[in-house]
Amino acid sequence: MISEGTSMNRIFLWIACATLGASSLSAGDQWQTAFEKSGGLRTPRYQETIDYCKALAKAFPSVHYESFGVSPQGRDLPLLIVSKTKLFTPEDVRKSGKAVVLIQSGIHAGEIDGKDASLMLVRDMVITKKYEHLLDHVVVLFVPIFNVDGHERFGKYNRINQNGPEEMGWRVTAQNLNLNRDYMKADAPEMRGMLQLFTQWLPDFYVDCHVTDGIDCQYDVTYSMETYPNIDAEVARWIKTAFIPSMTGHMERSGHLLAPYIIPREDRDLTKGFVGSPATPRFSTGYAALQNRPALLIETHMMKPYKMRVEGTYEMLVAVLEAVNAEENELHSLLAAADKRAAGLSRQSTASRYLPLRFQTTDSSRPMLFKGIDVTYEHSDISGEDRRTYTGRPVDIAAKYFDQTKVTDSVIVPDAYLLPAEWTRIADLVRLHGINFTQLSKDSLIAVERYRLTQPKWQERPYEGRHPVTYKSERFLEKALFPAGTYVVPTSQRTARVIVNLLEPQGPDSFVAWGFFDAIFEQKEYGEDYVLEKLAQKMSAENPALRSEFDAKVAADSVFAKNAYGRLNFFYQHSPYWDAGYGMYPVARIVTPASQK
Repeated sequence: MISEGTSMNRIFLWIACATLGASSLSAGDQWQTAFEKSGGLRTPRYQETIDYCKALAKAFPSVHYESFGVSPQGRDLPLLIVSKTKLFTPEDVRKSGKAVVLIQSGIHAGEIDGKDASLMLVRDMVITKKYEHLLDHVVVLFVPIFNVDGHERFGKYNRINQNGPEEMGWRVTAQNLNLNRDYMKADAPEMRGMLQLFTQWLPDFYVDCHVTDGIDCQYDVTYSMETYPNIDAEVARWIKTAFIPSMTGHMERSGHLLAPYIIPREDRDLTKGFVGSPATPRFSTGYAALQNRPALLIETHMMKPYKMRVEGTYEMLVAVLEAVNAEENELHSLLAAADKRAAGLSRQSTASRYLPLRFQTTDSSRPMLFKGIDVTYEHSDISGEDRRTYTGRPVDIAAKYFDQTKVTDSVIVPDAYLLPAEWTRIADLVRLHGINFTQLSKDSLIAVERYRLTQPKWQERPYEGRHPVTYKSERFLEKALFPAGTYVVPTSQRTARVIVNLLEPQGPDSFVAWGFFDAIFEQKEYGEDYVLEKLAQKMSAENPALRSEFDAKVAADSVFAKNAYGRLNFFYQHSPYWDAGYGMYPVARIVTPASQK
């Protein structure tokens, strides 16, 4: 017979052991995310997310929380820094030699898979320790929500094409700007915060988490990376030969079906193939390429259940960190060499100084077996065309992948650009991109190349809050006096690709193309018609060649011929009264011939 005291002691011992076991077994459970608690159906609101991040930072010394900016509606932009050795500044991490991986989620706040995947991964690195080894050689920067204001435009009906979560944020910011079109022009305060973060930390690898739109298919995860001439060739080689094989191998082992980002040449006839092409620098991956950094775009498939998409994103993030840990030394050496090559572009021979700016996909292709979903078509009395319906039945389609490109525009990298001191807003943006510059200490006579931009045409409908402009450019040489205070932007720095793409008019996302220099296209002085009549008669009499040019234009151009003021303005434009600065691009180029270097 067991005494009452002995029995009670055993009960207390059992309770204590059970409690201890539950505590140890449920360490991860206690840190379950809102996504997990809901069975993979919901994503937490902004404040829930911030509270979870701050709790992680308070409880675990290897996690640090801070804000990298403030949104237009006054919300902090959250950042989690995860470091096994508690290194939370760029300077300390650089001294340690560890690689830096920047993972951002919610740039489109309705596409929020990356947030829930990232929070679980942080938990599994620092609490359950399942992936603690991923921090051995890497410090991870997690941005759980980039577009914080868009995130709080929360609702069930924000993504018509997307299968979950139950509620989600909105695609664009409170200012109606798409952050993933803003990397170069940096109109949004959120993007200015991100560029400062990027410049300060200069990550070795960048990840941007999204969800697709587009056709239905079997793949639950797709991806894109820059391996074209818009990125350093050796970085592209590493991506193709080291990173992608490692990533695809991990995803195959994890059971997720992976493919390159799906862009069909024609959505209703997939046998015509798919396209892969360089991203312009307004996008995250295109921008990272100019910064000589590999970047991964994760695009989970919109029609797959939310739980599956988050799990796919989670595995992709694990794959990234596995690869960077394994390749840390190689990656550091590779990126240092890429930065050095970029800084030396202006010192190369003429043929090697050309930097590509624009590209076009060629007709070259390779076979691709596309894992699609069967489609039926029947006439729609609503659209008047055939209605497309996916049956859900998997189907393999023999297609082609067109991912070869050719350069359609390039420019010789100059030694430096000269920006007049009055364009302070441009100088501020240049600095934001991590670009160094100086200012002339005295007035200087300098031989330069200049552009005159003609025939400007603005896009009629606004795009990202602007009306982008196209134009023709004429380059000419001159020796001009540049006053003290003129900004001098040398290209002998690691950001050379960014500099050229911002300041060359041909750049697809240059400042002038986005409308920052629109004032140069405005005529500010005009001649009265009766004054111009006298001037035209005098110039016609004194310059027969000019009169012949005028007569030829009248004969060839019926619109001009019927425009009375335009005919008079022809002579005004050829007179000493005409504004010599009209259409003059204010940024000049200093180019020293290779033979003189």
